[in-house]
Amino acid sequence: MTPETIIYVGTLVVGVIVAVVAGFRWLRVAQREHYIAPWVSIIAALWLRVVPVNLAYVGGAVLFTVLAIVIPQNGSALQLALPAVAVAALASVPIGLGVRGTSAKLAWTARLRRLVVVWVLLVAVIGAALVLLIGLPGVPIVILALAPITDLALVILKPIEKALSRKYLVSARKRLQQVRPTIVAITGSYGKTSTKGYVAHILGAAFTTVASPASFNNLMGLSRAVNDRVVPGTEVFIAEMGVYGRGEIRELSESFPPDIAAITTIGEAHLARMGSREVIFQAKSEITEKARIVVLPVDEIELAGLAALCRTQGKRVVTVSTVPGTDADVIVDAAAGTVTVAAVTAPVSIPAVGHAVNLAIAVGIGVSLDMDFSTIAKRLSHLPDSRHRAEIQEAPSGVLIIDDTYNSNPVGAARALEGAALLAQERGGPLVVVTPGMVELGSVQFARNRAFAASIAEKGGDLFAVARTNRAALVEGSAGGTVRVFERRVEAVAAALDQAGDRGVILYENDLPDHYP
Repeated sequence: MTPETIIYVGTLVVGVIVAVVAGFRWLRVAQREHYIAPWVSIIAALWLRVVPVNLAYVGGAVLFTVLAIVIPQNGSALQLALPAVAVAALASVPIGLGVRGTSAKLAWTARLRRLVVVWVLLVAVIGAALVLLIGLPGVPIVILALAPITDLALVILKPIEKALSRKYLVSARKRLQQVRPTIVAITGSYGKTSTKGYVAHILGAAFTTVASPASFNNLMGLSRAVNDRVVPGTEVFIAEMGVYGRGEIRELSESFPPDIAAITTIGEAHLARMGSREVIFQAKSEITEKARIVVLPVDEIELAGLAALCRTQGKRVVTVSTVPGTDADVIVDAAAGTVTVAAVTAPVSIPAVGHAVNLAIAVGIGVSLDMDFSTIAKRLSHLPDSRHRAEIQEAPSGVLIIDDTYNSNPVGAARALEGAALLAQERGGPLVVVTPGMVELGSVQFARNRAFAASIAEKGGDLFAVARTNRAALVEGSAGGTVRVFERRVEAVAAALDQAGDRGVILYENDLPDHYP
């Protein structure tokens, strides 16, 4: 066997191995990003942008591939070695993105297995075509294109997945028609899960209530929640509805038509996916279309306008507010610790890092179901926590820990920081904020993370910035304050515990799965 043949065969074999290993990485990203294209390519670009060594390796691979294409195709060892070097350069790219994952491991679901089949076929067809057309340089080109190829596989599978899931959706629709519970639907840029917990807690005093678990907020998740949990005798089903674009909540409402609809807020969460605040508002507003009763916070101008529109459509509108003196049906005064309904006021214990608007909406939903306010008021003395959403615990060492790791929006982060700073002041200890920053904020992401870091500095807190996705913004915003950077969260947690001592407060604000750099 000649040296040229050895290089040729070896490059093909190694290329297949590298493609398979890299493929596992991108398939895991696809699963973590809810199988939505083009987010695999977006995450791939992020790894190149914030981890410069990856860009250097890819740049080198591109250079060697181009040289292999442009030099005379004479089959020499040099001409064959160039794509081999390019494949070697791509073997571990992106550096830092694990194959198996730690916080977000690959789960071999039926949907993933279908994706693997389509992915393998695409890679095989595209790879074979390129090798036939341009020879060995086609191998590194395929490896370079694995992220967009994964997105292409997701696009191909989307109508197939929808068809396959239809039987579960049909079963859920049938169950709802048989049981006929009142359906309460909740959406919003943030606060959906916490609000859902408050609603279930309040309504549980008067109704047999079932809420969709965790973040089961899409078609398949809600279908599963209905099929598994809604049984004869269920009087109220509370459905959290998530959205990544216009038309999605309208589609959810076809299968799970809300009797009562509520929007927690219109904010910048998922701005990167939807493009503008106006699109976010339009997408969220779809939840009101089929509802006969609408519960809306009127402190936001868009939602106040939506409330007025819903009235003209003949809907019953329950308005809520967190501003004392507002003309609203329900007013929660966080500072005074009170809830007022129809001029009747009751005390409420609002968590220091909680959102009063979430509670106001929950009370408004109770009002919309004509619950007696005295019954509602009795439930306000012991509100439930939502896991990883402003959970407060005291560690054995005495340090107070606020777990807000499921939060990734500017308003929620600001509220959590405000509460954490007050608690640190009361305890007389240091404030430490451990965060990788906020994501999916599109064009405002850098500015919002920079502003959050500046707020930490203004409150005298120590910022422990984790990972690289938002590191530049966080470091820039913390100018004048104390900032330390960590590659991994576990290192930041250990350092934070040491820094906080026995009287400090640690705020864990957001946490990114490890497919983010």
